[in-house]
Amino acid sequence: MASSEKQPDAFRTIGELARDLGVAQHILRYWETKFPQLKPLQRAGNRRYYRPADVALARRIHALLGQDGYTVRGVQKLLADKRAADDVPASPTPPMTIPAPSVQQGEVSVAQLTALRDRLREALDS
Repeated sequence: MASSEKQPDAFRTIGELARDLGVAQHILRYWETKFPQLKPLQRAGNRRYYRPADVALARRIHALLGQDGYTVRGVQKLLADKRAADDVPASPTPPMTIPAPSVQQGEVSVAQLTALRDRLREALDS
């Protein structure tokens, strides 16, 4: 192991974590305001130290936002449930794609709109 590498269970500074994730430090600070589960230790001078659990959560948030297409609100909803916070899937199933009704010359039938509405409702409820 190189001298610059830390043990997996070592605390990380905000700079180290930002570099590991490939995001700016202000993004991590923003995440702290949006995700109350992400609470690094703050020492003298408000210097942040991320514990291994914080690092894992930041990686999870990064993956959900960047790779899996979740919004901040969507990740908040996932993490709000304690069970979801303990076991957020690494690759959740992608959101259902709802095709638009076929439109010819600007005409859409009431039946098509009703079916689309019902499918949207089902997608939002799941």
